[in-house]
Amino acid sequence: MKFSVLLPTRNRLDLLSYAIETVRRQNYADWEIIVSDNFSEEDIAGYLRSLNDPRIKYYRTDKFIPVTDNWNNALEKSDGDYVIMLGDDDCLMQGYFSMLSKVIEKQDAPDLLYTSAFLYAYPGVMPGRPDGFLRSYSHSKMFRSAQEPFWLEKSDAVELAHQSTNFKMRFDYNMQFSLVSRKLIHKLEKQGLFYQSPYPDYYASNAMMLKAERILVVPYPLVTIGISPKSFGFYYYNNSENKGNEFLKNLPNPEMVNRLQQVILPGTDMNTSWLLSMETLVNNFAVEGDIRVNYQRYRLLQICAVFAGVILDKNDTQLVVNELRSRMTALERVLFDIPLSIVATMSTVLPKYLRKLVSNRVIAITGSHLRFSSPEIKGTFETILDVFEKTPPAAISIENARDI
Repeated sequence: MKFSVLLPTRNRLDLLSYAIETVRRQNYADWEIIVSDNFSEEDIAGYLRSLNDPRIKYYRTDKFIPVTDNWNNALEKSDGDYVIMLGDDDCLMQGYFSMLSKVIEKQDAPDLLYTSAFLYAYPGVMPGRPDGFLRSYSHSKMFRSAQEPFWLEKSDAVELAHQSTNFKMRFDYNMQFSLVSRKLIHKLEKQGLFYQSPYPDYYASNAMMLKAERILVVPYPLVTIGISPKSFGFYYYNNSENKGNEFLKNLPNPEMVNRLQQVILPGTDMNTSWLLSMETLVNNFAVEGDIRVNYQRYRLLQICAVFAGVILDKNDTQLVVNELRSRMTALERVLFDIPLSIVATMSTVLPKYLRKLVSNRVIAITGSHLRFSSPEIKGTFETILDVFEKTPPAAISIENARDI
């Protein structure tokens, strides 16, 4: 059984080298890495030649292309039986291939394996966390506190996608959670490219939930998702969404944006990209079932995002509020503008830390994201390679996996 690791990258050779090293140190040999270099200025090709490993394959675009195109470029070049998309600031954990190969064989080749993960923030990246952190997703409701792999019912998987189009994220969309069979990739070719829309992971993860017949949830943290000083996560958590979008070169479909002009509101780019991803999903799959985008819920998220910014006294918020009000319906102004304006006015007398709590509460009332405790792993981790080396395989033993 061959595994393909897709590694799109751009000007992050230092991080890329760690990701590659965590693949090379696996105790399983039948794998390939597809490095799709998005027109980097660094000598990534030279570094990869120095490794002298024929399993690492290098491709370079002839110009800077959108993240979605680069992901599809990497996928097109791969030929493994199972595929994982790994960010260049992420890593596989020890025993990833050996453990999942046993699971795949025992469970007769699932279409999709959805694993748990760690979240690692490099030191100095997250506001208020100068030393960074390592957290586990094990308490996410997706894993149901399970201690061993379990099958996700087809109806439950479809419901997860329906919740997504209702702007309620009930599972994590990051592609690092998903090990995808080549069979499922081919099955989705009917709807076009595997990765679509400005947020390719939002689209692909939900498309898989709709189309996969056999989804195995593996509640072991087998990958680590990195937030580095050069990641979209860094820009997002440090209130620099525009820079993050430039970094990814997110390009929405102009025709779709024009068609949704009466729906789109000012707020966060992330919510609007979520909207465009779900619109793409519904356009591709509506004929196969009753699935639709809840535009009213999207607008609620944007309204709350704007007023959360007002409460925090962000720059240019009054201009954004004026634009928002000019595009709100009369009912939205009554239901949301008036009460949120009162909350924002009352918050002006509060100290900064309390305003932040109120702002977070305004976002929380939308119910867009489930809240769950995220246990921190003790230790000192200067880089993600430290996470790989110092954290036991999947926080469980390979011996336990033999009984799966």
